[in-house]
Amino acid sequence: MRVELTKFRVKEGKSKRVDEWIEYIHENMDDVLLNLEGERMYVETIFREAFNNVEYLYWYSVQDDQAGDDDGLTSPEIDKRHLEFFEECIDRTFRPEDMTAAVTMIPYRIRKAMESAD
Repeated sequence: MRVELTKFRVKEGKSKRVDEWIEYIHENMDDVLLNLEGERMYVETIFREAFNNVEYLYWYSVQDDQAGDDDGLTSPEIDKRHLEFFEECIDRTFRPEDMTAAVTMIPYRIRKAMESAD
């Protein structure tokens, strides 16, 4: 099981577009959740932060060790929109920061339930 947290910087002036992307995720949650299943992703959370007039997005995930190996369950439209959003809104001049998990606390019964869903 992998636990990841990565920080991305949003391009200046793209906050409204981020709002639209978050709204799109909420409106298409069924397809988004299918994508997570297909990617063997147990949990994915997006956090937003504004600091010194700069916006950041943090992606937190708990995933199977084989995450990313598509099982064919993903939605091509969701994937396409996600890539478009990244290209338009994520500042590629800022190197994404991967945080290091010092401790992962998932109760055994929850971990077992996640792993048995595969």
